[in-house]
Amino acid sequence: MDEHKPIAIKGTSQPARVGSGYPDPFDKPCAERQKKPLGDAFSLSDYGVNLVTLPPGAWSSQRHWHSAEDEFIYVLEGEPLLVTDEGETALEPGMCAGFVAGDANGHHLVNSTDEVVVYLEVGSRRDEDDVDYSDIDMQVKRRGYGGVFTHKDGSPYN
Repeated sequence: MDEHKPIAIKGTSQPARVGSGYPDPFDKPCAERQKKPLGDAFSLSDYGVNLVTLPPGAWSSQRHWHSAEDEFIYVLEGEPLLVTDEGETALEPGMCAGFVAGDANGHHLVNSTDEVVVYLEVGSRRDEDDVDYSDIDMQVKRRGYGGVFTHKDGSPYN
């Protein structure tokens, strides 16, 4: 066992990544989103775990789906809206949702309340994963191999 790796941490004390890597203007709805990569503290490689905070008005992401990554969320605080092809589903603490790799039903969470939303996000880490953004002209091919955001025709964002 590597003695430099923790066996337990306080998740809320981990540094947060704020915002997204999306090109302008797609980054705006996620600008205040905070992700604390809990799995990284343990060097997990099969799946990632993030503690995510959405201030009022923030989105979790642009609506998307993965070709090779399963995703799971579990709501801890607040009442986000889950937006999918079927419409909006109100979530509350204790509720969860899962998204199977390859299912082209784009999804994201929106905090349309005046309260903070906090949830756990778990996803497999597949290098060959492609991400398609349902409502906008954006994609990522082979995300784990350094994939970048492009238009759906493959042309780069400038």
